[in-house]
Amino acid sequence: MEPLSQKETAHGKISMMHVIVVALSVMMTVGAWLFSERQIETRIKARFEIGRDRALDLIVDRMGQYEDALWAGVSAVESHDGDMSLNEWKIFADTLRIEEKYPGINGIGIIHYLRPQDVPKYMEQRLAERDTYRIFPAHEEDILMPISFIEPEAVNAAAVGLDVAHERNRRTAALASRDTGESQITGPIVLVQDEGSTPGFLFYAPYYKGGPRDTVGERRENMQGIVYAPFVVRKLMEGLLAKELREVRFSIRDGDQLIYDEHAIDDGLNDPNPMFTETVELNLYGRIWTLDMRSNLAFRANNSFSQPTVILIGGLLIEALIIAVLVMMSRANRQAIAYADQVTAALRAERNKLAETNVQLAKTNDELEQFAYITSHDLKTPVRGIASLTEMVKEDLEDYLASPDANPDVQENLDHILERVGRMNALIGGILEFSRVGRRAPGETALDLRHTIEELRADLNLREDQLRLSGTADTVEFDGQMFRSVLDNLVSNAVRYHPEVSKAEIDVSVETLDDRYRVSVSDNGEGIDPRFHSKIFGVFQTLRQAGAPESTGVGLAIVKKAVEQHGFSVTVDSSLGNGSVFRFDWPRKAGNNSQ
Repeated sequence: MEPLSQKETAHGKISMMHVIVVALSVMMTVGAWLFSERQIETRIKARFEIGRDRALDLIVDRMGQYEDALWAGVSAVESHDGDMSLNEWKIFADTLRIEEKYPGINGIGIIHYLRPQDVPKYMEQRLAERDTYRIFPAHEEDILMPISFIEPEAVNAAAVGLDVAHERNRRTAALASRDTGESQITGPIVLVQDEGSTPGFLFYAPYYKGGPRDTVGERRENMQGIVYAPFVVRKLMEGLLAKELREVRFSIRDGDQLIYDEHAIDDGLNDPNPMFTETVELNLYGRIWTLDMRSNLAFRANNSFSQPTVILIGGLLIEALIIAVLVMMSRANRQAIAYADQVTAALRAERNKLAETNVQLAKTNDELEQFAYITSHDLKTPVRGIASLTEMVKEDLEDYLASPDANPDVQENLDHILERVGRMNALIGGILEFSRVGRRAPGETALDLRHTIEELRADLNLREDQLRLSGTADTVEFDGQMFRSVLDNLVSNAVRYHPEVSKAEIDVSVETLDDRYRVSVSDNGEGIDPRFHSKIFGVFQTLRQAGAPESTGVGLAIVKKAVEQHGFSVTVDSSLGNGSVFRFDWPRKAGNNSQ
């Protein structure tokens, strides 16, 4: 067999080169398509999450406003020594301007807490106000809780005299409110004044003889009544959120009962195959509402992009042209080579365009982080203004507040404002600290662990036997500043959530391995239900119960972000009643941040 000529050999090499170019080009096209698709999916998901969070925040915020109205009613009753007349309650309710300021609420009223021996005197008072008053229906419970007043009465007349102790959901929430001293809502009920017989609930706030009480026994002994508001869920949601302005629809379940549903098939914007769905649980005043949240057709219309498809089709067209060139090479080698040069130039341009896109995406991410930082920073100005104005009011009222005739509610409300201002400042500080994580390049600054533990004991007022250090490492050599922030947040959380700080025991262990430190922070606190282990690391996520210390919900998010920035992950090992152990690794030097 004769050897191949030089021309044939060259031709073979050229063909193999073009095969490689085509393969690489296909890979680049598919890669560009996948990258673009993922970026767009991420942006669309973020928009859904914004819509979801906006709906949840509106529900929580509006329920908080309703709660404030109930406690205002409690203050009004207490200012009358726990006994308001029908006319006095009407005057108070008129000042609230319910229909204008609290859309979705059916009214606001008083429920008196009676024992059988209290009924004759109670009926004498009510009949003096309206001779048609009666308590209904009859039941076998040993207490009575009749609705004495409700305003506006015209639309709620059917509820006047109703004894809420007759029905389990109404009674259970009322007794829970009595025993806890906190606001409570009932399970699903049908309001007697709702002609549509749709799901509703009652919102309770208790009041006691002589003011708030500290123990369950004292609360039961001194219970006088409840300020309450009835709600029809459908009307409540119409007052909260305008459906036509939202791209996220939801339904609400209380336990197994569906109490509100926007997923109707006849809704013109209902999406039978939504782009995003999510189930969210809201813990509201003793009840857990499960929200089934879905994007609608308006969301789909505003978030459909053809860019990935264009990239894929464009790339495949280029590959088709290259293949056509290869076929033509057998007839005209010179023309094929020239055409291949042109295609190669086009590929370079496409690669450059993708590089520019990546740079732009990185710039956009930086701008978003900067925006979060600036926005959080600017929020401090109005918060400072609120705090300053409140302090000025307290100074102006100093003589009045010191007088024996002063209304204690004034001082309490001013202190409440300052407490909320402090809470807002803590939230803003958390946002600022969270936004700083990752903005500063990791440094080689070392951290003396024993000195750090001593400082933490002093800062948190802990004894030496309450905060202990163990392990083989005395110093953290890489990015000690950020490591200190992580340690601060974990130890502070262990102290903040311990039911009895004087008995808290926290152990910090730092072991030196070949290329990293292995760290654990354990405590003897109440522990965390395993169902919530993933939730606690989210921004603004907190498992705080009523009466527990305030928390921004940012600390563990900072821990997670800082540890992941250094190439590792943080885990928690905990269960109720058995304390908690947080574990993570930390690099010993730059370049060792790989898991």
